[in-house]
Amino acid sequence: MAPPLNHPPGMNFVGDPQHEQRPIDADASVYYGGTEYHSRSRTYSTSTSQGPKRSTFQDDWHLRPRRMSHDEKSHSAPRRFLIDVEETIRLVLEQEDTDGDFQISITDAGPKILSLGTATSNGFKTFDIRGTYMLSNLLQELALARDHNRKRIVLDEARLTENPVDRLSRMIKNSFWHSLTRRIDGDGLEIICADPKNRTGRIQPRIYVPHGEPSMVDYYRRIASEKPHLNLDVQVLPPNPGDPYFVKSLNSKPGILALAMNEVDDGRGGRTLKGIPFIVPGARFNELYNWDSYFISLGLLVDGQVQMAKGIVEHFVFEIKHYNKILNGSRSYYLSRSQPPFLTDMALQIYNQLDRSDLEANRQWLKRAIQAAIKEYHTIWVAEPRMDPKTGLSRYRPEGVGIPPETEATHFTHILEPYAAKNGLSVNEFSERYNNGTIREPGLDEYFLHDRAVRESGHDTTYRLEKRCANLGTIDLQSLLYKYEVDIATAIREVFDDELELEEDFDLAPFPPSVEAYANPHRERSSARPQTSAEWFARADFRREVIDKYCWNESKSLYFDYDTVQEKQSLYESATTFWPLWAGCASEEQGWKLISDSLKKFEVLGGLVSGTEESRGKISLDRPNRQWDYPYAWPPHQMMTWVGLERYGYLEDAQRLAYRFLYMMTTAFVDFNGVVPEKFDAVRLSHLVDAEYGNQGIDFKMVPREGFGWMNAAYQVGLSFLTNHMRRAVAACTSPEVFFGRTMMGEHTAAPPSSVVNDPLGLAMENLTLSPTLSSLGSATPPPSYSLP
Repeated sequence: MAPPLNHPPGMNFVGDPQHEQRPIDADASVYYGGTEYHSRSRTYSTSTSQGPKRSTFQDDWHLRPRRMSHDEKSHSAPRRFLIDVEETIRLVLEQEDTDGDFQISITDAGPKILSLGTATSNGFKTFDIRGTYMLSNLLQELALARDHNRKRIVLDEARLTENPVDRLSRMIKNSFWHSLTRRIDGDGLEIICADPKNRTGRIQPRIYVPHGEPSMVDYYRRIASEKPHLNLDVQVLPPNPGDPYFVKSLNSKPGILALAMNEVDDGRGGRTLKGIPFIVPGARFNELYNWDSYFISLGLLVDGQVQMAKGIVEHFVFEIKHYNKILNGSRSYYLSRSQPPFLTDMALQIYNQLDRSDLEANRQWLKRAIQAAIKEYHTIWVAEPRMDPKTGLSRYRPEGVGIPPETEATHFTHILEPYAAKNGLSVNEFSERYNNGTIREPGLDEYFLHDRAVRESGHDTTYRLEKRCANLGTIDLQSLLYKYEVDIATAIREVFDDELELEEDFDLAPFPPSVEAYANPHRERSSARPQTSAEWFARADFRREVIDKYCWNESKSLYFDYDTVQEKQSLYESATTFWPLWAGCASEEQGWKLISDSLKKFEVLGGLVSGTEESRGKISLDRPNRQWDYPYAWPPHQMMTWVGLERYGYLEDAQRLAYRFLYMMTTAFVDFNGVVPEKFDAVRLSHLVDAEYGNQGIDFKMVPREGFGWMNAAYQVGLSFLTNHMRRAVAACTSPEVFFGRTMMGEHTAAPPSSVVNDPLGLAMENLTLSPTLSSLGSATPPPSYSLP
C-alpha cells in the first residue's frame, strides 16, 4: 500500500466544503484574499496553449485542435480551473496580446483560445477558454489574484462568463469607487500631491492652506516634519486668494489646495485632523473637480455611498467659505475659476437619503449647504462680471491674467506664434513677457478671456463656445441657476419654516437686475435680514422669463445661447438644449417641441451627441475636431437628458437613450478588456478617439482599476432607467437597431453613415494598418447584434 501523503497543517484542498461557500461574484479582496486552495495531486497543472501561438484569422481555423474526449461536457457541475498565476499571465500575454498593450481586445490577432486544467480532474482534463471577453476576463482575474499575492488559484468559470452588465456594475460599485477615493491628509498626500499635468515633473510637492485655518496649518507642517521624504512645502493663502494677479504669481509654484477635514481621536488620547474622503475623476485628473463630482455623486447614491457623497458637499461648502467659490478643481491654478453650479441639487438629493435617526443634525447639515449656495450665487453667478445687467443673463466669465498654466506646453503655440512673430520673439520669449505684463496684446487678452470661460463652462473645448464664451448667456448656466433658485426657495419653505438666517456677511446682488441697479455701489448685506422663499421663487420666475425671451427659439424648437455683446442668439445646436427639462423651467409645450421636433437632431446609435454635425461644420487640418462637439458623447449630457425626459413624462425616450449609451459602454467593456473611458464617439461606437486630448481612462495594464468617474456614474444611473428586459438585451450586446427595430431608428434618428464599418475585426485591421499609435486609430464599431465573444 502506498504511504499516505503528509501535508502541512491547515492546508485546504479543492473540493473541501469551505470552498463551496465562496461567492462567485465576490469582490477580489474576498475571492482572492481568503484561504488558498491546493490540488490533492502531486503536481499542479498549468494552462496550455491550443493551436499556433501566432494564429491570425479565418485562414487557419483548420489548424485548431478538435474537441477531445477528455473535455468536460457542458452538462457537468460548475467548472473550476486550477491555475498557476504567473505562468498563465505569461502565456496569455505572449499568445493573445499581439499589440503589446497588456490588454486582450478585438484589435489583438491572437487565436483567442486557451486551455485550462479543471479542478475536479486535478488539472488533468482541460477546457477551452474562447473569445475576447473570456480571455480578457481571465487576464483581469489573474492580475487581481497577483494583487493578493496568490501564486496558484482555483478559479470559477462563472468569473470568466459573468454577465457583462453585472460584472461592470459590480466592478464600479466594489472596486472603481474605492480606487478613485482620495484624502488630503498625512495618509493621502503622497498620492494626491503628484500632479499628472505637471509639465516638468520637477516642481516640489506643495499644499496651500486657506487663511483662517491655523489648526490645519499646524497639522500639515507637522506632517511635513514627520514625513521628510514627501519634501512637502506648506504655504498659507491670503484672505482673497482668487485675486487674478495673485493666482498668476503661483504659476511657477503650483500646488494642491487644502480641503475640509474632521477632528478625530488620534488613538493616543489626543485629537488630530483627518481628511474627508472624496472621489476624483480618474486618469490624469487627480484632484477634486466641481461638475464631475455632481455626476459622480449620482452614481454614489445609486450604489448606497451616501456618506461619500455627503463628504464631497462638505468640501464644496469649505471651498465657498475659504476660496469664495466652488473651484474648477482643487489646484492653485484654479483659484479664480469655478465650474457649472450643481450644489443645491446635490445637497438636496443627499439630504433625502440621510439616516432619519437624527433629523435635526440632517437639517443643520442642509442649512450649511444652502447658506453656502446662497453666498456662491450672490458673489459669483449674479455678480459682475459674470452677470450681464442689461439682459439679466449670467455668463461663464472668470477673471484671470496671462496664459492658463494647466495646459500642455504646446497647447497655445498656434495662437501665440503670430503675436511672437509680430514682436520679433520666439514663442517662449513672447509667452514670458506677455505673462509678466511687459508686452500687452488686447487681442490676445480677449482670446484668453474666452478660453478661461470655456474651461469654467466645463465644455472645454467646442466650436460652440470658442472665442465668444465669456459673452454668452449659455442655456446650460441659466438652467442650473434656475434650479438653484427653485431649490433654495423650496428648502427655505419646506425645511427652514420659510426663514433662513445667513451667517456670513456679504453683498447681495440687486434684484431685479438692471444696468442702473448694478451701477449703484450701495448693496444690501446678507446679514441685514433672513431669506424667504418668496424672493427666491421671484428670482426663479424672472430667470424663466429671461430664458424664454433670449434663449428659446420657437421656430427651431430649441434653446440657444444668447450673445450679450452681439445681442442675438448663437444658433449652435447643443445637447444642453435639454437642460431646461432637467431644471424644470421649460413649459409643457416647449418640452413637447424639444422631444418631437429636436431630439432626432442629437440621437445617434450610441446616445446623444454633444452637438449637431451641421452646427460643428466641416473639419480639416486647419480646423480640427473639438472633443465637446459632434460626434462625441459625454456622460453629463446623457444623465441630464434622461432625468429631464423622465421629469416631463417621456420615460420611454429616456429609456431608449439610456439603452443606447449603456449598449455602447457594454460593448466597449466586452471588446476592449473592460475599458470604461472618459468619452465616446457615439456615431462609430468607439472610445478610440483622437480629438484634442485623446481619451482618458483607457491606459491600464491587464485589469481596469478605476474606470472613469462620471462614466462609472452614467452606467449605474443608466441601469436604473432600464427594464429587466432591456438590461438582459444590453448584456447580450443587442444593438439598438435590433432591439428597437429599424423603423424606430428611422423615426427617431438617422442611421449610421454608410461609411461606418460594422465589423469590429475588419475595422480593427483597418486601424492597425493606418498606424500603431492610439492617436491615429479609428473607431471600432460592433456589429448590430452579437453574442458574447
